[in-house]
Amino acid sequence: MSNLFPPVLPYNSFMLPVSELHSIYVEEVGNPQGKPVIFVHGGPGGGLEEKHRRYFDPSLWRIILFDQRGCGKSLPFGEIRENTTFDLVADMEKIRKKLNINSWHIFGGSWGSTLALSYAICHPERACSLMLRGIFLVRAQEIRWFYQEGAHNFYPEEWEHFLAPIPAEERHDLLAAYHRRLTSDDSATVKRAAIAWSQWEGSTSKLKKDRAFIEHFGEDDFAYAFARIENHYFYNRAFFTQDNWILNHINKIQHIPGVIVQGRYDMPCPPISAYELHKAWPKAEFLLIEEAGHSLSEPGITSALLGAVDRIGRGLYDS
Repeated sequence: MSNLFPPVLPYNSFMLPVSELHSIYVEEVGNPQGKPVIFVHGGPGGGLEEKHRRYFDPSLWRIILFDQRGCGKSLPFGEIRENTTFDLVADMEKIRKKLNINSWHIFGGSWGSTLALSYAICHPERACSLMLRGIFLVRAQEIRWFYQEGAHNFYPEEWEHFLAPIPAEERHDLLAAYHRRLTSDDSATVKRAAIAWSQWEGSTSKLKKDRAFIEHFGEDDFAYAFARIENHYFYNRAFFTQDNWILNHINKIQHIPGVIVQGRYDMPCPPISAYELHKAWPKAEFLLIEEAGHSLSEPGITSALLGAVDRIGRGLYDS
């Protein structure tokens, strides 16, 4: 991570009420007069980290970051009611209007790519560019690959841990079995399921094992919000009305420049989705990174994203 920009503190932060139930945490860093860019974190339920601020030159960019509903500093913590893709799209619009921004660049990876694309499809006039990593379209084939059959062939030991909270008779539908446990009234049941769910993703997200990274995914508070919210979204197929909703509406963003950064060995989000997105959206540059998995912090992914941010910032994709 040494090639990231130096640490920077927010010059503005606040809680934004977005419904009678939810308030979200928002912060701004960098140059108040710079090019506005919104950072869309992963998960759903992943929350912000300090390093997320450091993918942008703070002298050039006005960087807006927010914790999505139910995670990070947003309240109520772990809440899945009134928490859908289109609620989050509406939240981004509330942030934009609150900060008096006409249009902005959008940076998102993994689930963040899903939400960034969804926002741009709903509000194409507000998106100057899209910088995306680890494409996830929340299609049935993607969910089945990671949570039922496919990825388990590459991580058999970790898969045993993922299966452990679920009795054999329920393993034919692991998404539903986890949903029952993550919405249980029994806190011990929720905790056990949350840690197993979260660490499955942490264990498979990097090409090379990172024990500290995996342990972070197993921390009680992080795992609780991450697992509950992520399972809630995937169980409900991101609340899309069609399995292939994003690609079915991709015509709405054909004019928007973008960059797609994808790890060749991304286990949670296999490259086929990024490739199909690229074919349907030819204006987006497609960078397939060899010797890289899923994580934002893998060296090849980080370098490609920094390069994309630099090129976008210098206007090299402007039509």
